[in-house]
Amino acid sequence: MKILITGSKGQMGMEFQVISRGDPVNRYLFTDIEELDITDPIAVTNLIRKEKPEVIINCAGYTAVDQAEQEPEKAILINGTAVEILAKAANETESILIQLSTDYVFDGTAFTPYREDTPPHPLSAYAKSKFEGEQAVINHANRGVIIRTSWLYSSYGQNFVKTILKYGRERDSLSVIFDQIGTPTYARDLCRTIQDILPALNDHWGVELFHYSNEGVASWYDFAKAIAELAGMNCQILPIESKDYLQLASRPFYSVLNKAKIKARFGISIPYWRDSLLDCILKLTAGE
Repeated sequence: MKILITGSKGQMGMEFQVISRGDPVNRYLFTDIEELDITDPIAVTNLIRKEKPEVIINCAGYTAVDQAEQEPEKAILINGTAVEILAKAANETESILIQLSTDYVFDGTAFTPYREDTPPHPLSAYAKSKFEGEQAVINHANRGVIIRTSWLYSSYGQNFVKTILKYGRERDSLSVIFDQIGTPTYARDLCRTIQDILPALNDHWGVELFHYSNEGVASWYDFAKAIAELAGMNCQILPIESKDYLQLASRPFYSVLNKAKIKARFGISIPYWRDSLLDCILKLTAGE
């Protein structure tokens, strides 16, 4: 199977580069903005016509949640309009488009894990742009899979784990929000899951929506405490409320995802978030 990866220098793209080395079955074409600007319909169409990938995994995205409040048009262009461009181009070659989305499409007022059929209510400019991307797949892709995930981290790129490790080694204490609840997700686990489910998508038509995160539940405070503990840092992690930490964009207070559908559909098991976090920290410590 020929797989086109966009956004190959981001967290998911880099993890796909790693796991592709041990994949004897599939062939991968990795692109980032230098090779393919996904907001350019001519460039996208030409490349897909030329390469004819069976699967397109869109790992590109605008991920600066607070900055999106100041440049919502750019967020919509990359997270929404570009997805429509990919979907239309994918239809020409009957390629499956796999689009990554976010738990932030929900408003966080629930008290049980969000199912795929729960109506979204995005609060921030970033969340609205990601929801636009979902709608682009639903409305324009003949063969599409949307995977919502949450609190993504990796040994690559910029993310919460690397931020806590950096400042935790420089400071005696860090204050971290304790009243936002979700689930950390190791990007490598999600990449492996996507790789594992690809054979089951050979005959897939239409658009399906799935939720994927690691197992378990945590607050950002719990997450930070675990990072410090597993990394052997002496930095004190202090809990604070969201109202005491200035952020431009609104975040959902509760965004735990129900993963029953993806587990039942593909028969997969999902690692517990602390186990995956340890794996990532060991890789960072080893300098992978």
